[in-house]
Amino acid sequence: MSQEYRTGREGEEFTYRGYTLEELQEMELEEVAELLPARKRRSIERGLGVEQRKLLEKARKKDEQETANSPIRTHLRDMPILPEFVGLTFAVYNGQEFGRVRVDPEMIGHYLGEFQLTRTSVEHGQAGIGATRSSKFVPLK
Repeated sequence: MSQEYRTGREGEEFTYRGYTLEELQEMELEEVAELLPARKRRSIERGLGVEQRKLLEKARKKDEQETANSPIRTHLRDMPILPEFVGLTFAVYNGQEFGRVRVDPEMIGHYLGEFQLTRTSVEHGQAGIGATRSSKFVPLK
C-alpha cells in the first residue's frame, strides 16, 4: 500500500487486535474471521452468500486507482468490511441512491451499510393554512 494509515496517536501505526494492516491483508479469510466480532465472524464461518463472494472477487480484482474513478456498486449492506477492502471505494445503495463509501482501516469489522445511512433527518417547516385548527384564523398577509 502506498498510503500510510495512522491511529489517533501521532507516529503510531494502525493495528487491529494487535495486528498491523499489512499482516491482516496477508491472512486468509478464516484467520481474519477469528479476529472479527461475533456476528461478523459467524456470518463468515457459515459461508458468504453468492452475491457476497462475487463482491469479494470484484474487490480483489480492483486496485486503488481504478476505484477512485469508478467505485464498486453494491446493494450488499450486510457485507462485513475485510482488510482486503481498505483503500477501495464502494457505492452502497441506501434505498434511493448509491452513496460513496471509502474504506479506511478503522472500518474493519463493521458492515458496509453502517456507513451509508438509509434515513435522513426531517426538518419541518411552518404549518400551512388549514393544516391545523388554529391556522384557520391566521391572516394571509
